[in-house]
Amino acid sequence: MTTVLEPEHTAGAVPGRGLLGAGYRGTTFGIVLVVTLLAFETMAVGTVMPVVADDLDGLSLYAWGFSATLIMSLLSTVLAGGWIDRSGPVRPLMIGLGTFVAGLLVAGAAPTMWLFVVGRAVQGLGTGVSLVALYVVIARVYPEALRSRVFAALSAAWVLPSLIGPAVGGVVAEHVDWRWVFLGLVPLVIPPTLLLVPALRGIEKTRGSASEGRGRVVAAVAVAAGAGILLYGLDRSAWTMALAAIAGVGGLAYGLPRLLPAGTLRLRRGLPSVVLVRGLLAGAFFGADVFIPLALTRLHDFTATQAGIVLTVGALGWSAASQIQGRSERPREFYALLGAVLVTVGTLAVAVALQISGWLAVPAWIIGGAGMGFSIGSLSVLLLDLSPEDEQGVNSSALQISDTLGSSLVVGIAGALVTGFGGDRLGTGLAVAGALFAAIAAFGVIAALRLEVRT
Repeated sequence: MTTVLEPEHTAGAVPGRGLLGAGYRGTTFGIVLVVTLLAFETMAVGTVMPVVADDLDGLSLYAWGFSATLIMSLLSTVLAGGWIDRSGPVRPLMIGLGTFVAGLLVAGAAPTMWLFVVGRAVQGLGTGVSLVALYVVIARVYPEALRSRVFAALSAAWVLPSLIGPAVGGVVAEHVDWRWVFLGLVPLVIPPTLLLVPALRGIEKTRGSASEGRGRVVAAVAVAAGAGILLYGLDRSAWTMALAAIAGVGGLAYGLPRLLPAGTLRLRRGLPSVVLVRGLLAGAFFGADVFIPLALTRLHDFTATQAGIVLTVGALGWSAASQIQGRSERPREFYALLGAVLVTVGTLAVAVALQISGWLAVPAWIIGGAGMGFSIGSLSVLLLDLSPEDEQGVNSSALQISDTLGSSLVVGIAGALVTGFGGDRLGTGLAVAGALFAAIAAFGVIAALRLEVRT
């Protein structure tokens, strides 16, 4: 059985009992502000993507606007894991935030859809580093008793972006210019950066293996390249698709066993299943979340602002459920399983609702969002509980790899399905994609049954 050592605290501080006690206050505010920033970008971008695709004549690259971000986030997540274990999380976090800002600038100024995708890829590089750094900060600063509350606070940080992000994104896209959804976020990086620098100075460095780091880099490049090649070949000619499938699967087969805990793909109990469940649920939920605005605007004549309402209620369901699990004494395995069931029900319900009426998607997506709220925080706590201190960066990296790879592959495959059916049969394509999302979530339920470690 592995244990997590007592975390270091900010130098000179006397820790209090709550998240805002002495020794935790600055770190808590800084982390919540960073997550709020990333959440606002996620919520707003999901709403404006149909507008971006129309303006840049890029419907064929619609899914790549999300997949490029996720694939590059996967690559930087792996690079960040070993880097953070060797040098500590402070510098990687600052560099990650700076890279994220650079991506916002490129995407906001893009004259073509391809350059917009490049900007989104740069955003993914920054996001991957930042998220892994935040996980390690949580592990090293907060005691085990407070970690579930920290993750609940991070989910609460989604509330304001959930309330105003889709609406603001829709209003800006309709009445100003969609570009300001990206460019307007740049100044918001400054406050959390200034707050976190002094708050994290007391976190000590640990020594990692340089040779292991190089091996993980090669594996990460193989996985990222494999995923990209596989997705590129999905809507090409038969020969190109076959070659891309061989190369893509080969890259994934080489890299994944070196990046994920042993036994992840075989549903081994404990940490491997924690990582697998995270990827399956992320793929199912975010796959549906990406295509909901497209379905609402193209099939039901919703405006960008109206489409954002559906995403908003899903995020609010997520936040509410996360608060419940964060304050509950029930085992984390219970909430992870409950969440997997609700994500399955929610993705299936929203797929059916979108074939009937756009507004029926609202209650369906509350269910899906609640499922993520119950499961994601619980899975994060389980991962840290099962990780020794010198493996927190690598294991947090594995969790994010599973998350981003699951999302990017599912979004890309669904995008190819929707594109393959064409604009005249968009409803059919979206229905098939919805069935795929529900099937993946159902597999997540099976994997969630193997979270508990038997002794």
